[in-house]
Amino acid sequence: MARQIFVNLPIKNMERSKAFFGALGFTFNPQFTNEQGACMVINDGASYAMLLVEPFFQSFTKKPISDAKKSTEVLVCLSCESRAEVDALVQKALAAGGTAPNAPQDHGFMYGHGFEDLDGHVWELMWMDPNAAPPHA
Repeated sequence: MARQIFVNLPIKNMERSKAFFGALGFTFNPQFTNEQGACMVINDGASYAMLLVEPFFQSFTKKPISDAKKSTEVLVCLSCESRAEVDALVQKALAAGGTAPNAPQDHGFMYGHGFEDLDGHVWELMWMDPNAAPPHA
């Protein structure tokens, strides 16, 4: 069985977060979605983000929840099929109320950009052409 990943992120408002990520084209598994948490499907069968309202998120840890608008604990990076998909997802995020804290990065063989969601979590997006990558030293 392939290993799966579930990234758990604290959020302030469930409906607002679901609307934001829905505008980017992500879907939610209704079997694992309720008023406390939403299972956002990134790659069916492999990658998911669990969007958990802060009080529910807090029940999983004794540490305080970081304010992602003031500090960074994690950078979530998603691969994309093309440079155009990177740009399209950033544009969708901006149109849905997100921000783009950094300019696009073009390294020739690799292209990246990203956005901050409504709660301040950073989502990096990247496309890479492995055939054009520099040889491994």
